[in-house]
Amino acid sequence: MRIGELAARAGTTTRALRYYESRGLLPARRTGNGYRTYDERDLKLLRQIRTLQDFGFDLEETRPFVECLRAGHPEGDSCPASLAVYRRKLDELDTLIGELQTVRAQVGEQLVRAERARAALAADAAVPGGPEPECELGGLKQ
Repeated sequence: MRIGELAARAGTTTRALRYYESRGLLPARRTGNGYRTYDERDLKLLRQIRTLQDFGFDLEETRPFVECLRAGHPEGDSCPASLAVYRRKLDELDTLIGELQTVRAQVGEQLVRAERARAALAADAAVPGGPEPECELGGLKQ
């Protein structure tokens, strides 16, 4: 099949295919008249790359999976190098999740402090002669 058909079947663009080719992930075979030609194995490589990228893997992280498929394995993640990439990605995700949990806790604490401060201002405003609450963003009275 030619590049346009492969791109359509893989759900990508011809530009992306040429980029994958330039990065050594997609084989560059040419017909006598110079057209790129591909087969079902190439479609399988592309589907593997696209699936991993959809999961957040960068292009270079897909290389062991592509090489595993090229070596004749039925799945791109059946080789030790692919499994190592999975492990590294899970470690990376666990680190990011931990960082997000820390930020979430900090935002939650800030919200509690802000709500307490607002409640205190409202209570002071209820006292005759107490301060009027103001919006911090625009200085408008509530």
